[in-house]
Amino acid sequence: MSGYRLNSSPDAQAISFTFDGKSMQGRAGDTLASALLANGVTVMARSFKYHRPRGLLSAGPEEPNALVTLRNGNRTEPNVRVTEIELYEGLQAKSQNRWPSLAFDLMAVNQLAGKAFSAGFYYKTFMGPKMPGNRTTNFWYFCEKFIVG
Repeated sequence: MSGYRLNSSPDAQAISFTFDGKSMQGRAGDTLASALLANGVTVMARSFKYHRPRGLLSAGPEEPNALVTLRNGNRTEPNVRVTEIELYEGLQAKSQNRWPSLAFDLMAVNQLAGKAFSAGFYYKTFMGPKMPGNRTTNFWYFCEKFIVG
């Protein structure tokens, strides 16, 4: 932990937390972001579409990349910015958009097919050319029969 940390108060209380199941140490007053950086963690999540590595970009609430899931007993809270979470004893954080692990993500093969995916392809499933009378495509009507029953 101290290899990546500036000199600080020697009497700061040590706090234990876990990130992706690995036990780590931080200090009282740290955010989860600063504690992860102090422990040498630079990749904190993966991108949604291509699963590219994402690290810390900013130091405030505008952080777009470093989103984690917090666990507390049976409760989970997804999409929490690491820059907004103050470290506490027993905090359990898990990185997002990776399988099976953050270091080795099998879904990263999506990068190889990146040229085949158009921007926003996951939003346009049932969209197509407009039909007379401002109706959607026949594909939607076909799928609707199965959805409705």
